[in-house]
Amino acid sequence: MTPSLTERRKAATQLDIARAAAELFTERGPDGTTAEEIAVRAGVAPRTFYRYFRSKQDAVGPLLAIGGDHWRERLAGAEPGTPLPRALASAVTESLTVPHEAKAEGMRWTRGLLRAAAGDPALRAVWYRVNQESEDRLVPVVARLAGEDADPLEIRFAAAAATDAIRVALETWAESDAGLEGPGSPAELAMRCLRELAGGMRLLTEPQQS
Repeated sequence: MTPSLTERRKAATQLDIARAAAELFTERGPDGTTAEEIAVRAGVAPRTFYRYFRSKQDAVGPLLAIGGDHWRERLAGAEPGTPLPRALASAVTESLTVPHEAKAEGMRWTRGLLRAAAGDPALRAVWYRVNQESEDRLVPVVARLAGEDADPLEIRFAAAAATDAIRVALETWAESDAGLEGPGSPAELAMRCLRELAGGMRLLTEPQQS
């Protein structure tokens, strides 16, 4: 369904607040930032901030969720009948490859927030919540690609494993000084994680050609 104008405006305001929070967390750290300062940076009233978010850490949720939204959309767009491992690999590679500056900026925000989360339990909890929500939304996408006869347990496990593969890849990249492309990049690390998973999960093992 196409979002209404009101829903689009709400999402835009939430993202403005999320970017303001990310900027201030990068400059001062979560401990040195207040919700009121985030509201001022975003150009909204404090009451507007609290209408959308419960805490200053919660405010970055929409920014952290963008990547998961993009790769699920790419996976959902895979042709029916595409083997799940191939569809996952393609979606992950496309979503973590950085073809333009706007996407590179988003990845830099993610790196800064993940580094800040290492010392802030509340911010780390937001990151884990975003990943859990992404996993839940991934289940029906995986189910469609896996086919009607797929085991529901394997579907849920595949969705959880794929989500964690990307989470671990991003966290590992954020801890390093690796670039956005090449060895140690998010896409390269995520593909390494997926290959490790494929060795032990039947649903993530590509069928052999006869």
